[in-house]
Amino acid sequence: MGRGEQTRDAILETALQVASRIGLGGLTIGTLSEELDLSKSGLFAHFGSKESLVLRTLEYAGERFTEAVVKPALAEARGEPRVRALFERALRWPQLVPQPGGCIFVTAAVEFDDQPGPVRDLVRTNRRGWRELVAGAVRRSVDAGHFRRDVEPEQFAFEMEGILFAWHHASRLLDDPHAEEHAHAAFEALVARSRS
Repeated sequence: MGRGEQTRDAILETALQVASRIGLGGLTIGTLSEELDLSKSGLFAHFGSKESLVLRTLEYAGERFTEAVVKPALAEARGEPRVRALFERALRWPQLVPQPGGCIFVTAAVEFDDQPGPVRDLVRTNRRGWRELVAGAVRRSVDAGHFRRDVEPEQFAFEMEGILFAWHHASRLLDDPHAEEHAHAAFEALVARSRS
């Protein structure tokens, strides 16, 4: 990796952290310039526009999510172990890749759910890809005999995503000290209902 790519990745790492705190709408070349103590013109040379900065930050978050969550989970055995790894790593994602304001994807989903355009399109693509990945892991759990034949993979993925969103809401907004415990209990109930 060249020096320019290292600089860009360092900028995007900071952008990810800032956006997790203040939202993608608040992420500007100006706010990032202040955070990094770099000139606006230097940052503008890397990204060109606010929209480009936001899109590249989301793309970078997706790359980091793949490295921190998806690849390690896919290294687990097919079936229930892989489904569990996807859940556990997704739950720890804001700590695995530091996001002081919580999961950037939850923030982006709430912020852009009703705002048509390329940012919303990218968030939707990302979230659909995640749901399809989980559903695929559930299908393989059925094939492996870990889960019942009548388990609906898309429904399981929907419920698992709901647990992750509820955990984020409870831990971030409500400061619920039992949020993680509740998330694990909900996930265990989902798995128990799905087992052969």
